[in-house]
Amino acid sequence: MNTDETISTFIQYFRDRGHQRIESGSLLSRPGDPVLFTSAGMHPLTPYLAGQPHPLGRRLTGVQRCLRTTDLDEVGDYSHLTVFQMLGSWSLGDYDGPQSQRWGLELLREACGLKPELLHATVFGGDGQVGPDTTAQQTWDELGLPVELLGAEDNWWSNGPTGPCGPDSEIHVWTGDGPPSGSPSTDGRWLELWNHVTMRYERHPDGSLTPLRQPSVDTGMGLERLLMVLRRLVRRALTALWRGDGGSSLSLRDLPPDLVQHTAGQFGQVIESSRVTDVLVAEERRFRELVSRGRALLGRLYPSGRLTGADFEFLRDTHGLPRELVTELLSKPTTSAC
Repeated sequence: MNTDETISTFIQYFRDRGHQRIESGSLLSRPGDPVLFTSAGMHPLTPYLAGQPHPLGRRLTGVQRCLRTTDLDEVGDYSHLTVFQMLGSWSLGDYDGPQSQRWGLELLREACGLKPELLHATVFGGDGQVGPDTTAQQTWDELGLPVELLGAEDNWWSNGPTGPCGPDSEIHVWTGDGPPSGSPSTDGRWLELWNHVTMRYERHPDGSLTPLRQPSVDTGMGLERLLMVLRRLVRRALTALWRGDGGSSLSLRDLPPDLVQHTAGQFGQVIESSRVTDVLVAEERRFRELVSRGRALLGRLYPSGRLTGADFEFLRDTHGLPRELVTELLSKPTTSAC
């Protein structure tokens, strides 16, 4: 599915279940907010999660533009962006966490086509203030999803240093080659995809927690993660171009400018297509350098052309050579153009 289809599918799924769509709020926080920018889909809804009635009712859904500075050190890998869009659904004192979990898994499996064997859940395992989220754990068990209990650093959501917060149950998807292995805490190829937060508490300036007057459910799923857009997708596109004609003529420079304008429109932005094209071309130049370096590396380290799974992982993690590119390099004559 493309961007429009993915958003439409998500929104319609929840509209069919009584949710009203809300518009994306500003990237700038409200005056006096302890958080500088809108960093999550629930941010503009903070007053309503705290108990204030929302004019559209108790069930909401939408797509929120977000800007997150806490991930700056990780931006550039295959899963972190500074600016992104968050698909969200909310229950303001209506249905509970287990219902949200059931709908979430159903949407991913039936509407988005994700295979259940590629999914893994994590839930809050408890800390000194709050016990483990056994309700979420039991729900995933009933749904047949493997589940792992983790600490507050991984499975507790707060809007900021104070305000509504609660245990977070996450759905992860396997992004590695071959069958899934390990768990989200032991293997980085599990990608966090969709958070389901049960807002049960209010955190005060002294760090203490009190029950919220209105328990709610807040979910957020990165649109770009669902679509798997990042450098990783660009590299996959370049690999496909290079595989198709030896890499001698096709270029990302030839992409129609309408594609750039369509994506910019999703963010409500006006931008010159040439600026995006320049970034893509620079990435293409680095890719060609990677191909040249990778071919020499393979010839030196693996002259027989036979690699094990551990070899592929070493080339990916140490030299930035994805498995599909290594396979193509091994299958092409050394005289091929790059």
